[in-house]
Amino acid sequence: MKKIYIFMLAAAALLSACSMDQEPYGSLSDKTAIQNSTDLGRFRNQLYASLRGVTSGSWIYDSDLQMDEFHGLISNGNRGGEFSNALITSSTSDITSFYASGYSVIATANELLAKGQELLDAKADSAAQIQKYMGEAYFVRGYMYFWLADHFCQPYTQIDPTKAATGLQITTTYNPTADISTYPSRSTLEETYKLIEDDLNKAYEQVKANPKEQNAAYVSQDAVAALQARVALVKGDYQTALAKAKEVITPGRYTLTPIAGLTDLWTNDQGTEVIFRPFMSNTELGGSTGAEYISSDESSADYIPTFEVLSLYSEKDTRFNVFFKLYENLDVEGTKYQAYVLNKFPGNPALRTNTTNNIVNMSKMLRLSELYLIAAEADAHLNNVAEGSQYLNDLRKARITDYQASTYTSASVLLSAVLTERRKELIGEGLRMSDLRRLGQGFTRYASHDENHALDNVVVVTGAAMTYAANDYRLTWPIPKDEMDANPNLKGQQNPGY
Repeated sequence: MKKIYIFMLAAAALLSACSMDQEPYGSLSDKTAIQNSTDLGRFRNQLYASLRGVTSGSWIYDSDLQMDEFHGLISNGNRGGEFSNALITSSTSDITSFYASGYSVIATANELLAKGQELLDAKADSAAQIQKYMGEAYFVRGYMYFWLADHFCQPYTQIDPTKAATGLQITTTYNPTADISTYPSRSTLEETYKLIEDDLNKAYEQVKANPKEQNAAYVSQDAVAALQARVALVKGDYQTALAKAKEVITPGRYTLTPIAGLTDLWTNDQGTEVIFRPFMSNTELGGSTGAEYISSDESSADYIPTFEVLSLYSEKDTRFNVFFKLYENLDVEGTKYQAYVLNKFPGNPALRTNTTNNIVNMSKMLRLSELYLIAAEADAHLNNVAEGSQYLNDLRKARITDYQASTYTSASVLLSAVLTERRKELIGEGLRMSDLRRLGQGFTRYASHDENHALDNVVVVTGAAMTYAANDYRLTWPIPKDEMDANPNLKGQQNPGY
């Protein structure tokens, strides 16, 4: 773990920003006395700052660029090229950064949990407040371990999760050290997911005081339940996935954004379906998720959607005009082309630091529409065709003008429809690789741009028709070489294929 700890300071600087309520974070560290709940609250703000970092920018788009829905243009300067062209290795810088930064966030959560427990043991003031902050730390740690497992471990549904060294290195205490004998080896995948589930269960109990409300900036029980539903789906635990999705859907605190509100949802980050949205302001920004797809002057793009993606949407599907934009004069090495770009993250005017669009939107980390899709898919797997059909039809009604409900004759037909709907609804949100992994599916990128064949000449040839076999080893990222070299306890524990 030595490399992980070396990266912590740099990663923390990258991920964190000022206090969410405009108070200075200061210089809290393991040597700083945290004497009461107020001190712990300032420390807790770093977790939220980190959370908006790891739910935006390259944390979202790198895995999507690796999959089947986008083509790189020859003018992109190879930004994202290692992912798009299937050239990632254990030395890829972004791979190393994700791993180290993820463990840095975990270390921050571990320290907050330790400090919180010290205050509780000392019977400090505001025990309820301290427990709430600890609940938020459990949520962040659970999310971070889940994100890492869903990228750096083989998929739970495709391997024996009890097999040795298939999970992550587990650390639940903040203890940076140069003693290599204490560095952890990899756990089993089952042990990793048990920690994730235990953390989320603790979070659920300890964040009761945070309000359950639309566009929440703080973790609520609804946010925890929504994440639990996602985790259960990835595990193939459809009973739990359905139960947790319904827990959030049924009370009606959130409603699917109507057709007229979709532009506001994705431009101004306001909508009736957002369950949790890490706070951002123009002085406290996350990463730019849209920067790989559009430019501030609307003249260039690094990646454009494939024709196969564009063709998924019907003429009356409002999402097409919200998620995509036709650039009449897309500049590719001095020549102008007509091309569609992904405009799902167009930049929120309220987050600009000057008159130029910085292409930053709030991370809509957990949304009701995803839970409708989780419920529909879980119902299909459980052969609850009528119930699953209702969830799918309700979502489509909120997205497609004059939609007429569809009737499904079997669970398999419903499942196929739900999986297609996931692609349409969640495009660009960093979930495509996770879906292919858990389903044991490969892909081949649709190479030709039938909407404008002139674009065929400016797509990076290496990635134009990229193919991944089912269960391709590249659907799991490698443990970084730096970490393998620094930790002798990882010998022989690299992921297959690397």
